Amino acid sequence: MKPVLIRMHARDNVAIVGNDAGLPAGTVLPDGPTLRDKVPQAHKVALVDLAPGDEVLRYGVCIGRAARAIAAGSWVHERLLDMPEARSLDGLPMATLKPAPREPLDGYSFEGYRNADGSVGTRNLLAISTTVQCVAGVLDVALQRIRDELLPKYPNVDGVVGLEHSYGCGVAIDAPDAEIPIRTLRNIALNPNFGGEVMLVSLGCEKLQPERLLPPGTIPLSSGVRLQDEMHFGFMSMVEHIVATAETHLQRLDARRRETVPASELVVGVQCGGSDAFSGATANPAVGFCTDLLVRAGATVMFSENTEVRDGVAQLTARAATTEVAEALVREMAWTDAYLARGGVDRSANTTPGNKAGGLSNIVEKAMGSIVKSGSMPIDGVLAPGEKLQRKGLIYAATPASDFICGTLQLAAGMNLHVFTTGRGTPYGLAACPVIKVATRSDLARRWFDLMDINAGRIADGMACVEEVGWELFHVLLDVASGRRKTWAEQHRLHNALVLFNPAPVT
Repeated sequence: MKPVLIRMHARDNVAIVGNDAGLPAGTVLPDGPTLRDKVPQAHKVALVDLAPGDEVLRYGVCIGRAARAIAAGSWVHERLLDMPEARSLDGLPMATLKPAPREPLDGYSFEGYRNADGSVGTRNLLAISTTVQCVAGVLDVALQRIRDELLPKYPNVDGVVGLEHSYGCGVAIDAPDAEIPIRTLRNIALNPNFGGEVMLVSLGCEKLQPERLLPPGTIPLSSGVRLQDEMHFGFMSMVEHIVATAETHLQRLDARRRETVPASELVVGVQCGGSDAFSGATANPAVGFCTDLLVRAGATVMFSENTEVRDGVAQLTARAATTEVAEALVREMAWTDAYLARGGVDRSANTTPGNKAGGLSNIVEKAMGSIVKSGSMPIDGVLAPGEKLQRKGLIYAATPASDFICGTLQLAAGMNLHVFTTGRGTPYGLAACPVIKVATRSDLARRWFDLMDINAGRIADGMACVEEVGWELFHVLLDVASGRRKTWAEQHRLHNALVLFNPAPVT
């Protein structure tokens, strides 16, 4: 291929290399300098001479200052940049952007499962919640029995999910922040993809007792299995009790049928992991375009990852629909700042070594590429970690950036469909919710052909535009939500465990 450079904004004085194998020194760049260094794919090239202290601009934003003189045509990497200070949370623009209303997007629907509480599921799953990690081994044996012996009898049930975790005992259960993991587990049990069939396995002596996890009336007594009950004589008695209880739920779930519902019933979580410098150039802009389509269709979209958007906080508060939403954004960012300060964690902890190998020099550059997943619409609401959605629209769900903690918290909020972008590649999957994987680069899409559902790298290749890939994703979302299409993660049963965010002390 001829040399390919991707420049995000007219002000930018760096661009990233689009070619799969990078470019060798001596390459004459189109309308640019000659390369002085070999530059890997997705890494930055200086388009002009930069003096020490000069701003390095990508996305039209200063992502750092030159630590020393950088000649045009040089490879610009993290060791050549001094990271700018974090934006203060004082004096931010609060709900200052007032975009013109966008035309509603009508006429789109999918086939979903209506629940008694008004929510809609995209899958018909039996979820078995747990109060404590101690029961996980017994539950695993029971789950295998359920899959082998019961699920074939109930073909309208998509599967069974064990909501296992490492919480529940050995923790400061009454600490101020202990409510975060508890409400997370509580709200996951009520996820729309579980059809309102709440089943619980507990041990008996744990700190997180069933009545504390689930409010009275949430679960019938007949749906709880406590392993320390005197009725159990031996291991297999426990397993048989779980299997028998599960069958009563499976019978009710099997009677459910999909029905046509408007696209406004979608609750889509968007996230990125294993990010590279293409993330903000291909996949995330396409997701952002799709986010706008979904919000115009009346759906709910959640974006997250506090540490990955913190350096773009001014963009977010300006887009807030109201000053109250802007204040809530500031409150969540301030909470995270204080949390990280208590642990002595600085901003350079994010990005990862893989992010840097993929061309992301620091968290400022990463933040600019992460935020674009949220599209351009006003931000309608903010959720604290573990809280459940109360409204539709574009929502900021405050979560850590860790992939599975973020996914777990979005499930607790009520997500029924997930979009995950990656540049370096990650075998991410959730048992409770379909995950649509979007590759930022064509090379990744080719090599991981049976893991990536959409190739946004075609944008960098000049084979598609952001809008085309955004519309493709929109239609794939409707097909996956309807059960007409299974994601690669679903086909492989590529599912990782829940990971709870627990900022409270461990005792």
